[in-house]
Amino acid sequence: MQTDITVVTYDIHDLTEYINWIYFFHAWGFQPRFAAIADIHGCDSCRAGWLASFPENERAKAAEAMQLHKEANRMLNAVDGRFKVYAVYRLMDANADGDNLLLNGTRFPLLRQQTRIKPEDPFLCLSDFVRPLASGITDTVGGFATTIDECMEEEFKEDDYKHLLIKTLGERLAEAAAEKIHETIRKEVWGYAKDEQLTMKQLLNEDYQGIRPAVGYPSLPDISVSYLLDELIDMKRIGIRLTENGMMQPHASVCGLMFAHPASRYFAVGKIDEDQLADYAKRRNIPIGQIRKYLTANLQY
Repeated sequence: MQTDITVVTYDIHDLTEYINWIYFFHAWGFQPRFAAIADIHGCDSCRAGWLASFPENERAKAAEAMQLHKEANRMLNAVDGRFKVYAVYRLMDANADGDNLLLNGTRFPLLRQQTRIKPEDPFLCLSDFVRPLASGITDTVGGFATTIDECMEEEFKEDDYKHLLIKTLGERLAEAAAEKIHETIRKEVWGYAKDEQLTMKQLLNEDYQGIRPAVGYPSLPDISVSYLLDELIDMKRIGIRLTENGMMQPHASVCGLMFAHPASRYFAVGKIDEDQLADYAKRRNIPIGQIRKYLTANLQY
C-alpha cells in the first residue's frame, strides 16, 4: 500500500489531550506519580484531595507539580492560535531483505540485537516485522515526522523559566502530533485498526496494534538514518532541517517508522560488535569510522 507524501497541520488545542504528561514532568525532575495531576479535575476540591493523598513529606513536591501543570496549561492557552504543529507521513510498499528494509525500492539498513535478556528471547530487528522479499508479497511500512513552528522555540528568551517551559512543551507537542497522526493512520489511512476504540490513557500506554519507533531511540539508534527517511518523506515540507550528524532542527521534532504487525514490539538493539558495525557500514555505504561515530553508545568496546 502506498500513499503520496501528506502534510497535516494541527492547532495546539488539537493536541493537548494527546500530551503525555509523564515525560513532561520527567523533564522537570518529577517522578511519574506526580504527573497524575494531569488526570485530576480542575476544581479546587479535586485538586485538594489529590494533594492530600500524598504523604506529608511529599506534599510540597506535589504542590510544585500542581503549580507547574497549571502554568504549562496557561502557556498552552496563550500560544494556541499563534503557532501550529506539523506532521508529514507516507505509507510505502515494503519488504524485508535480511536486516534491511526495502521501502518503495530504497534500501533502509537496520541493526539486529546481539544480546538478549532471556535465553529464549529472539535477536530482534525491525525488519522481522515485515514480510520478507522472498515471500513475493508486498507489505507496508509508514514513515513520519512531526515538528513545531520554529519561532515557538524562540519565545520568552528573556525569561529563563518561561523559555524552558515553552521548550519542554514544544517537545511534548511534537510527540503528541506523532501520537495523533499515528492514530489517524491506523484507523483511517492505513485502516488496519478501523475498529480501534481506546481511551486516551490506553492510547498513551500504547495499547494499540503496531509500533512507531523513532530515529535515535533504542530500536533505531543511528540518528544518521534521518537522511534516508528524509529522502522518502521530504521532511523539509514541514520545516525540518537536518544537521551534519542527522540531528533535526527545530529541536522539538520527531521522525521514525510505523509498523502494523500484531507481534511488533519495541526493543533495544543494545551493544553490537565490530563485525556487525562493519556489516552495517557496508550496507549503509558509509565509511566505518563515520558510522562508529553515530553508534558510540552501542559499541561493546
